[in-house]
Amino acid sequence: MASVDVTVCGAGIFGLSTAWALAKRGARVRVIETRAIGAGASGGLVGALAPHAPEAWNEMKALQFRSLIMAGAWWDEVHHTTGTDPLYLRAGRLQAVADRAALELARAREAAARDLWQGAAEWRVIPATGAPWEPASPSGWLISDTLTARISPRRALASLAHALRARGVVIRQEAADDRGRVVHATGYEGLADLSAHFGRKLGAGVKGQAVLLRHDAREAPQIYAPGLHIVAHGDGTVAVGSTSESAWLTAGPDAQAETLIARACEVLPVLQGAEVLERWAGIRPRAKSRSPVIGAWPGRPGHFIANGGFKTGFGMAPVCAELLADLIAEGRDLIPAAFLPDTLL
Repeated sequence: MASVDVTVCGAGIFGLSTAWALAKRGARVRVIETRAIGAGASGGLVGALAPHAPEAWNEMKALQFRSLIMAGAWWDEVHHTTGTDPLYLRAGRLQAVADRAALELARAREAAARDLWQGAAEWRVIPATGAPWEPASPSGWLISDTLTARISPRRALASLAHALRARGVVIRQEAADDRGRVVHATGYEGLADLSAHFGRKLGAGVKGQAVLLRHDAREAPQIYAPGLHIVAHGDGTVAVGSTSESAWLTAGPDAQAETLIARACEVLPVLQGAEVLERWAGIRPRAKSRSPVIGAWPGRPGHFIANGGFKTGFGMAPVCAELLADLIAEGRDLIPAAFLPDTLL
């Protein structure tokens, strides 16, 4: 395989992951970022690598499952390249079952997971025990899955950056460069550029807010409630997120961050009184398809897109990066049709 020169624009999770996958294939890579590593939505707090429900299987769910299964080994390689720990852990997840109808649905999903997850993980209905790190369950039952993992977003980006530099990749803060082969991993601003290029709205930014609490539950599973992720990280903190706001008055944290804290304490009372370490807000890129968008930029030879991570960016990054690197460095196009930029058109 002849080496190729690639410029990756954007030092968020999709940009750095793609640069890493390319560097492993022997490509000569440089990363340019107009602000700073993780300056956009990737520099958040939550880091929930959580699967969709095991039913109504489609290309998105299948690729997400593949990414979550490969994530442990993928991040382990990054970690051991430099010794910088991204704090990845497949700790699982707990959800309360609200009522009899929800219990029947959960049991149906339990059966579906046995088929669709191929024995690599489980989705189980278990009795609630009333333990401090359990959501209160009106039905007395919980859903427990063993596929969900967590990662520290900022530690993960730092780990990738160190691994890239160890392979000779230069990460610079400078203006975008359109020469040669270019990967555009530029978040919600990139979706706006795509929309302007094709004269139609192909995606938009969605504001998300999260908070970070001081509470040490570093080996505990995630807690999920509708619209709420409670993630115990390996540094003795707990992240809570996140909102989804299509319109906003300010880009920074506001009163909705306080609502997240209140909801988290309601779902998991053990968090009451925990010190608030940080309130965060960022604009996440949501493509019109609501799926990641990876592949060749239609009608623009040598240019590629890695965007649309929205709520699944860290979970989907390993498989999206490897597929895009296969295409750019080796000419092997194995990207499912549902994820190609053409689908937005």
